[in-house]
Amino acid sequence: MTLPATLQFDPATLQLRLDPHDAAFFQDPYPTYARLQAQTPVFYWEDFGTWCVASYEGVNRALRDRNFGREKPGGYVDYVSRSGDRSHLADFDAVEARSMLELEPPVHTRLRTLVNRAFVSRQVERLRPRVEELAHELIDGFEAKRPVDLIPAFATPVPIVVICEMLGVPVEAGPQLLDWSHRMVAMYMHGLTREIEADANRATAEFSAFIRDHARAKRAAPADDLLSLLNSAHENGEKLTEDELVASAILLLNAGHEATVHQTGNAIRTILKQGGDPRRFFTDAAMTAATVEECLRFDAPLHMFNRFAATDCEIAPGVSVKAGERIWLMLGAANTDAAAFADPLVFQPGRADQKNVSFGAGIHFCIGAPLARLEMQASLKMLFERLPGLRLAEEPRYRDTYHFHGLERLVVE
Repeated sequence: MTLPATLQFDPATLQLRLDPHDAAFFQDPYPTYARLQAQTPVFYWEDFGTWCVASYEGVNRALRDRNFGREKPGGYVDYVSRSGDRSHLADFDAVEARSMLELEPPVHTRLRTLVNRAFVSRQVERLRPRVEELAHELIDGFEAKRPVDLIPAFATPVPIVVICEMLGVPVEAGPQLLDWSHRMVAMYMHGLTREIEADANRATAEFSAFIRDHARAKRAAPADDLLSLLNSAHENGEKLTEDELVASAILLLNAGHEATVHQTGNAIRTILKQGGDPRRFFTDAAMTAATVEECLRFDAPLHMFNRFAATDCEIAPGVSVKAGERIWLMLGAANTDAAAFADPLVFQPGRADQKNVSFGAGIHFCIGAPLARLEMQASLKMLFERLPGLRLAEEPRYRDTYHFHGLERLVVE
């Protein structure tokens, strides 16, 4: 078990010092999680300036506890008005303030109900043939017997094409959408600079204009897509404003590919690391689903997710937080907690204790979970059935983007 050199933990005060940019940590955070969990279910991570919950029981409970919400104290607009000069983030803040991910009921309920129509399992299942077709096309495009990086060649195109087609925006715009998304998502990383913030704001402004233009076109010529559905809700007086429509579309495009790209890459790496014939993990629909679920637990794409306390409360015996205080829920640690999973660092599809929290829980459970599961089931099964001799051409390395956890490259042959 290799621990990062920057790791310092004081059991008496529960204070943790650990540079999240330490390669020994972000390349393999699981030994650190295990060491911390053996000593405490919570710790104060000085580098983030917040309390963190690392146990499965604590994370699962907090995700479902309405006392811990996503909405910032006083509401987003009031919160940012009290956090210093954010004039350079006006466009970013305008979208975030209307994102269902940052809101609580009743506004969250209204927005989620409208968007959820397109993401229920029976609707998503209709997309399986399209995902299979797309996976076939991408595999056909690999150069025979030559190394290929599966992140841009496979993991990225599947979710971005699918979400573009669902929303009804041009698939050809995919590279531009990816660029905007990456620049916006940088706002959630550790070590923000003014330059990163300004760049994220520019990306948000351009992304918003793109969605507004396409939403207006859909109003003139509706089609069978999600953007037309959201337009219809706006037109029928269901209280979906154009700003809310823009924020919802951006959220779906960002969330609809960012985590799935990471998870697909992580899953391919995980399966190849098991050795042997990878087709054994995809023998039928039940085994395929179990394999994908274990990939979600074993090496999740998102390792931290924040909440705000609505009232003064305890997050662990003797550890209190005040109303409005932020806490971080350690999803990656929870998924590999030895107190909740037998042999947590062993890959076991079909395990009896499968209960990962990679998609969250409670009212903010990931709205795109059925779609992400389907995309992975269809694309991974296709990949390994067609290329059972696939092997790693180099050791994959993770990106320095903690709390997101995804590969820089995944070169195979």
